[in-house]
Amino acid sequence: MRESPNPDLSGETLTGQVRPVRRVALGLGGNVGDVPDTLQKAVDALLDTPETVAVRISSVWQSPAAGGPPGQPDHLNAVVLLDSSLPSAVLLERAHVVEAALGRDRAREQRWGPRTVDVDVLAVGDRVLDGADGQHPVLPHPRAHQRAFVLLPWAEVDPDAVLPGAGRVGDLAAAIDPGGARVRPDLQLWLPG
Repeated sequence: MRESPNPDLSGETLTGQVRPVRRVALGLGGNVGDVPDTLQKAVDALLDTPETVAVRISSVWQSPAAGGPPGQPDHLNAVVLLDSSLPSAVLLERAHVVEAALGRDRAREQRWGPRTVDVDVLAVGDRVLDGADGQHPVLPHPRAHQRAFVLLPWAEVDPDAVLPGAGRVGDLAAAIDPGGARVRPDLQLWLPG
């Protein structure tokens, strides 16, 4: 993952502070309702965040539900890359706000159960955080290296990204069992602009 200094030295950032711009990988998914529409709304809302610039978005992938109650519908998934100078805690908070706005109720759902939308912060630059303070995400996402529905779309848009502690995303994707994950060429998400 690439990291560069924030070129805006004018003090016009959200906080007036100069922070590094980091490559952020977000995993999107869902399996309840009009999932393609919900995923597009999530992309639009996430990229309407200050100090955030769209880079790339993967194809839409379909995969069986991973864990949770049996009989769930398949999930649709994608990975969005963006560049942001926002702290990881703010990115996690924004992900949760977007989920809630699109109908997800974390307090009432079953772990790994059906959901309208899931927005996971997969990686923020080369940051490694344990999330012990409850304010920051665990970085990188603790199960990203084990999930085909994360690795396959991520490798599509940034195979040279390095998942700290696990390796190069393209290599991890090449070695994983796809477990039924497949591209849905009939579905597409769009970056704003």
